[in-house]
Amino acid sequence: MAASSFTTFTPKPTRLCFADQSMGSECFRSVSFPSRFHSLKSLESTIQVQSSRLDVMVRAGGTSEKTEVDISLSPRVNSVKPSKTVAITDQATALVQAGVPVIRLAAGEPDFDTPAVIAEAGINAIREGYTRYTPNAGTLEVRSAICHKLKEENGLSYTPDEILVSNGAKQSILQAVLAVCSPGDEVIIPAPFWVSYPEMARLADATPVILPTLISENFLLDPKLLESKLTEKSRLLILCSPSNPTGSVYSRKLLEEIAQIVARHPRLLVLSDEIYEHIIYAPATHTSFAALPGMWERTLTVNGFSKAFAMTGWRLGYLAGPKHFVAACGKIQSQFTSGASSISQKAAVAALEMGYAGGEAVSTMVKAFRERRDFLVKSFGELEGVKISEPQGAFYLFLDFSSYYGAEAEGFGIIENSESLCRYLLDKAQVALVPGDAFGDDKCIRISYAASLSTLHAAVERIKKAVVPLWPPIPV
Repeated sequence: MAASSFTTFTPKPTRLCFADQSMGSECFRSVSFPSRFHSLKSLESTIQVQSSRLDVMVRAGGTSEKTEVDISLSPRVNSVKPSKTVAITDQATALVQAGVPVIRLAAGEPDFDTPAVIAEAGINAIREGYTRYTPNAGTLEVRSAICHKLKEENGLSYTPDEILVSNGAKQSILQAVLAVCSPGDEVIIPAPFWVSYPEMARLADATPVILPTLISENFLLDPKLLESKLTEKSRLLILCSPSNPTGSVYSRKLLEEIAQIVARHPRLLVLSDEIYEHIIYAPATHTSFAALPGMWERTLTVNGFSKAFAMTGWRLGYLAGPKHFVAACGKIQSQFTSGASSISQKAAVAALEMGYAGGEAVSTMVKAFRERRDFLVKSFGELEGVKISEPQGAFYLFLDFSSYYGAEAEGFGIIENSESLCRYLLDKAQVALVPGDAFGDDKCIRISYAASLSTLHAAVERIKKAVVPLWPPIPV
């Protein structure tokens, strides 16, 4: 496969036809969109339109008229990049469905089934007719259960009106950014970052300010760097611990140093993304930022059920924070999606009743994740030139493969960056990974170990077979 091609097949053009029943069956409009997908870079441009005008032929009553339709998009949408993780996952799935034996390690989705007690609660909700709209903020039952969880596990005191339940933690984060950021505000984001943070800032007409971290420091934010970058425009600092994509965990001591800096800036709020809090490996421990002295009033805590409880498809997350901010997020949600699924909320109550940190079911999953992490760290540690920061949480390994850049792969071309390395591995090894440039660090690639140990064994074998011939790289 040529270096410029990401896949081994070319989809056929898509033809869309629209019939106008009010003008008779002979009146029609048709538009053809050629489907091209030559590289990962095309993920950022596949929906670009060459012209903001579309010629449409309308035929009715034996006459034809040519009408120009404005198909331009808003500047806000044009400023946003599509999610690379979603696109790569979808493409890998399409390849599998086409018969290509691709190992998919791109998605951030647990491979376990939702625990039975949670699934039964959802099934019972359906059987008992609990299928209607709920209050916009979520049922009192689930919000009360969340308050209890936050008090017992995180040392945080909230009332139900300080909780907003949404269709996934992603919605919770976006609504929080939209609610507190004004045009021109700065959103401070340590890199590597979850792919959606900068795009959410842009959707709010805010400016993402990226603060790089080092693999030698386990990808943790340097408080001195943070302090040097804060301005009067700084509105929101986003922290994710355990981290996607690195698996890094912020210690309480480091968070306290960050909190002291935050306290000196009255406009600065903190969004603490804690979706991976239960997927953590001892001796690492989780600390909620809002639990630190003076931080409750300025912290928006986001969590959910997708990761720890293997409930990705149930789409349920929540925001906890001061009532003023939560009410603002609720206002957005009321005009956006309204309340989350009634069935999922019943299932969430069952999840929160499983015991501290999810009880035995969650601890069993975490034990499996740890075993997989240990295998991957050992395996990639055997490869020359690969730098590793051992994850302390989540289920990702963020590997520095930059020493391989510049190598020439036979029949492929030059490995120039994380994108071309991932294209090469998909082509040569048939393993789908995510390039680090999607997360703000082009030196690395992300591997999700939310897959069985046998699958990971096969993936490592394929990857090693593909990259060993590239070492040592001889720049061309």
